[in-house]
Amino acid sequence: MTDDTDDWVERLRANREEKDRFFAEHRQSPIPPAERDGFDGLEYYPPDPDYRVTATVTVHDEPEPVEMDTTEGRTVRYLRIVTFAFDLDGETYTLHGYRQEHEDGGIFVPIRDKTTGQSSYEHGRYMELEPDRALTDGDEVTLDFNLAYSPFCAFSETFDCPLPPEENWLETTVEAGERAP
Repeated sequence: MTDDTDDWVERLRANREEKDRFFAEHRQSPIPPAERDGFDGLEYYPPDPDYRVTATVTVHDEPEPVEMDTTEGRTVRYLRIVTFAFDLDGETYTLHGYRQEHEDGGIFVPIRDKTTGQSSYEHGRYMELEPDRALTDGDEVTLDFNLAYSPFCAFSETFDCPLPPEENWLETTVEAGERAP
């Protein structure tokens, strides 16, 4: 591995350790309080730099609304603000990024792939991007599937989580990020 890859793996492991501590100890953890003593960390796929991909951005100047079902049977409205095109295992894919109306900041990227319901959470996983500036058409960003995580509803029925819309279902296996709880 190169020094850059070694640094990336070390940062990823530190991120995972911090998240495990939060889940085990923090009062806002999604792990029910009665189960925290027995919690010994989340399950993860091994870090894999092949799942850090460069994606080309297409910005939607007039974002279209997308209704997402939730784990509790409701719907929530998001705006499709950006599309990411990227290659993975020799194939080209797209994922859409969303934001709720009147929100700024992060980009929400819910996904399903062929691990969903098998080795990853049955309702899909999430990624979030925090660009340091407004994205424009043709920009390149890194999508790091090693950061894909299970939503809080995977750990407790007290949470109601948006489900990845069908347009974000990848017809490939993404063995990166969090595994099924």
